[in-house]
Amino acid sequence: MKKVLFTTTALVFTAGVASAEVGVSGFAELGFFDDDTEFQFHTDIDATLTMSGATDNGLAFGASIDIDETDGEGSCDDDAVAAADGSCDVTGGSAAFDADTQGGESIFVSGGFGTVTMGDTDGALDWAMQEALIGGSIQDNQEHGGYNGNAFFDGAGDGQILRYDYSLGDFAVGASLEQIENGAGLDGPGDYVYGIGFRYGVEVGGGVRLNFGAGFQGCDNCEAYGISVDARFDNGLRAILNWSTADTDTDADGSETDHIGLAVGYQVDALVVAANYGQFDADGVETEGYGAVINYDLGGGAEAQFGVGNTDADGADSVTTYSLGLALSF
Repeated sequence: MKKVLFTTTALVFTAGVASAEVGVSGFAELGFFDDDTEFQFHTDIDATLTMSGATDNGLAFGASIDIDETDGEGSCDDDAVAAADGSCDVTGGSAAFDADTQGGESIFVSGGFGTVTMGDTDGALDWAMQEALIGGSIQDNQEHGGYNGNAFFDGAGDGQILRYDYSLGDFAVGASLEQIENGAGLDGPGDYVYGIGFRYGVEVGGGVRLNFGAGFQGCDNCEAYGISVDARFDNGLRAILNWSTADTDTDADGSETDHIGLAVGYQVDALVVAANYGQFDADGVETEGYGAVINYDLGGGAEAQFGVGNTDADGADSVTTYSLGLALSF
């Protein structure tokens, strides 16, 4: 077996830029899983290149690229916005190195004015909301058919999302914009997907902190709203509730979709135990699921993970998947 060494290189300049750093991080997974058809081996590996710097007057900037997302088509088709859940996974290929497409790269500039991010980043609704998920598994089995990652209409264009966000104490606001067909637009969806989101966190006493999120995202013939509450307790308990609704303003079945998600978890020392539930209601057609994970931190970037998920959709057989293995961070 080949050993891979991840290194970080620091580059320091003296004129115009105070400092700059280039680094590589990564993860690897090994274990076993069952996708409801067969028991199989699992191995996966990924690396992310990051770059950061700061100007003499304190302006921060940086960029990152997820290496495994540089292999793919790099764009969605015209029907991307027509899906009620707005989902579209844009992965790049040469798109990562083209100026008018996105393939896993994200670039930001930050200062007293806030932060501007462009590329493979969340739209304002996804940025604002907390998904109902705690813990992880090597196959993401806890992300069942009733799970919602809140990425409504993100990637409906070429995947290049422009987002501005600003924080003031416990309050933060974000706004996002994504071109459809590189600004040429489409009949129905129009030229842009646009969004706005808000975050607010507050200590309510008794060792409890509540983090709220709310936002909107839409285009000419689509819209989505969502809210979330994330409650964290000093004793290790955590509970997350989110709700959202999306409408693509079409006559197709399932064009209007409501979703609710709930997650509860408990952490004590290195152990995390969590469960979640979610349900989509697409014009009366329901898809629901539950997931559970057990994680144990072994230290040094290694974590043992077990995950299970079940999906039950109207008109389809119930599906159960699980995985067990090690997640290794470098």
